Amino acid sequence: MISERFFIGRPPADSVFQTSLGRMLVGRSEELLSRPPQQRLKGKVQLVFTSPPFPLNRKKRYGNEEGEAYKEWLADFGPLFREYLSDSGSLAMEMGNAWVPGEPAMSTLALESLLALKERGDFHLCQEFVWYNPARLPSPAQWVNVERIRVKDSFTRLWWLSATTRPKADNRRVLVEYSDSMKRLLRTRKYNAGERPSEHNIGEESFLCDHGGAIPPNVITAANTRSNTRYRQYCADHGLEIHPARMPRELPSFFIRFLTEPGDLVLDPFAGSNTTGQIAEELGRQWLAIEAEPGYTRGAIGRFERVTRLGRGR
Repeated sequence: MISERFFIGRPPADSVFQTSLGRMLVGRSEELLSRPPQQRLKGKVQLVFTSPPFPLNRKKRYGNEEGEAYKEWLADFGPLFREYLSDSGSLAMEMGNAWVPGEPAMSTLALESLLALKERGDFHLCQEFVWYNPARLPSPAQWVNVERIRVKDSFTRLWWLSATTRPKADNRRVLVEYSDSMKRLLRTRKYNAGERPSEHNIGEESFLCDHGGAIPPNVITAANTRSNTRYRQYCADHGLEIHPARMPRELPSFFIRFLTEPGDLVLDPFAGSNTTGQIAEELGRQWLAIEAEPGYTRGAIGRFERVTRLGRGR
């Protein structure tokens, strides 16, 4: 149930399209979030979920910052995100790995950037998550495929931060199916109670409550190999470039369900092809997505069944 509608009235000039629950803007988020049309949302965002440009040590076509400049650039978002979040809101952010240029050594730039953002935004670190991609290609290729001195880099981290140590969160919204052994235990209601090697004493009824599912771990496994999607077909039909680093839907789905309720507002300031907005819409959350590359915002239209094209999307 939506208690407040955030996207009513005349849309700002930077709007590309909107749906019944959200709006996508084109431009640099640090600029758009400092303008009056968006500033009225300060204190109302329940979740900032995003994957910013990776902290690479070399320049990419899409205009990422490099090295120390990247750390300063990302850290400046700390106070800005803090202003937009509600008192019980959360920031969940994927941080990609980086390597020292020309060397088989990992860079600490991602961690340094995270800590700088945390400090500048006065956030608490609630929990660390890992996205494991079993289908990820071997990388970095020079050290893995050519010289064979490293194993492939197959996961990235997602960091959950908040202004309070007790933000809105409920793991009952992200329960997973019980294992076969747990289903059997609930059916037979028999297991080996008593003291464990850890010296924990397990009582007779400790594990016999059916809560509808198991509490998930902080490792999310998603292969990200979907190829036959409405988004890809839309881009192909309209001659638009497909975003090269799309996140799997499992990531925003988990955090949106875990950290928000229907009607809450979700913000993705580095939206790419707008997987976050699509999942937020499917889950009944309102959303605001911002992306700097115009082509990606036009392609994102294909993620939604019904949209209203606005000034920058015509």
